Amino acid sequence: MRRRHLLISLPGLLLQARAEECLPRSRTFIGDARFRALCAQARQGRWHRLPIGERVAAFGQAMVGTPYVGFTLEIDDHIESPSVNFTGLDCWTFFETALALARMTRRPDFQDDPALLLHEVESTRYRSGRCTGGYLERIHYLEEWFRDNHARRNIRDITRELAPVVPLKGRRIDEMTVLWKSYRYLRANPALRSGMARIEQELQRHPFHYIPKASVAALEPRLQNGDIIGIVTHKPHVYCSHVGLIVRTQDGAARLMHASSTHQRVVIDRPLSGYLAQFKNHAGIIVARPV
Repeated sequence: MRRRHLLISLPGLLLQARAEECLPRSRTFIGDARFRALCAQARQGRWHRLPIGERVAAFGQAMVGTPYVGFTLEIDDHIESPSVNFTGLDCWTFFETALALARMTRRPDFQDDPALLLHEVESTRYRSGRCTGGYLERIHYLEEWFRDNHARRNIRDITRELAPVVPLKGRRIDEMTVLWKSYRYLRANPALRSGMARIEQELQRHPFHYIPKASVAALEPRLQNGDIIGIVTHKPHVYCSHVGLIVRTQDGAARLMHASSTHQRVVIDRPLSGYLAQFKNHAGIIVARPV
């Protein structure tokens, strides 16, 4: 079943679009009680008054401790649909859910409506902000997510504003086609692999630049709450292997908040430069700021 509605909110005649739901709500929205508790926390704290980056960080902090669960976006064998799962998050769904909640609660009269949150997820997760049920409509690589959402003014890619960048050379983007057995939709639909390969080939045509991790400590004072940090890797098949959010703690440090497979939950980790230094395969970062 597909549903797209418009909700008129008075005063102001603000139109709030609801998501294109291609699967039943029981499949696409897990953790309704947790969602409503987060909305209540935001309403009580008047988070709508905060800048969007502060709201992103606030929702991220509210989800600290949520179990790490991989592949929560793979919810069907054939049909793609915007989805949220508050009972388990991976690195991508963590930052994406925090951003969607921040966007949904920008007005004081926001509603605790799952359809509105699913719409916000749809608007950033899918190429050009629209899902009609096709798996290849979803953005599967973080570097494309940055470029697509920057072009549509959902975020601002500030990587080059923070420090000198270097090009990533001699690398291929082909994780989805090489490791296709890891992905439910690609296992069930072999015909999708050729389309995914074309997407990967197109992505490789775009030059990719990043900030080396040796430069990160010097730029940390310029990072803000809610900044989105893509971790660039030396590993094959992808450019970015991880993603998280910046949160500034009471000691003033710009720490990485992320859904960690190591800790098996959402955590507030070390300062970003210290986190990067732990892993020899981490090459550097790209940075986006919600707008």
